[in-house]
Amino acid sequence: MDQSGKFEVPNDVRNMAQASFDQARKAFEGLLSAAQRAASSFEDQGAAARAGAKDVASKAIGFAEANVRASLDYAEKLMKAKDMADVMRLHSEYVQAQMRTLADQAGEIGQVMTRAAADATKPKP
Repeated sequence: MDQSGKFEVPNDVRNMAQASFDQARKAFEGLLSAAQRAASSFEDQGAAARAGAKDVASKAIGFAEANVRASLDYAEKLMKAKDMADVMRLHSEYVQAQMRTLADQAGEIGQVMTRAAADATKPKP
């Protein structure tokens, strides 16, 4: 704490956190790239079941990307927080936004899976 009673993070700790954050973001980008390549490999498959699986995988990868980006953005904001009140505000905003996002994502993935199942069970002409 400083003389005014505010919580302050030492510069060395901030620098170490920033380096770890940068490394995590770089690792995420590499993982995302590999996942996108794997999902695109489904494109060469013609069967309805595989197309449905590709749709589900693409949605899931998109959701994972959005969720990890939101978490990384949240972590970055936390590193820049000025005091504990700022940390608590950021945390509350993040949790509320993620709860809404996860509910929306669950609905979307359910719709995609339902469509994929229906398409896979359609009789072939």
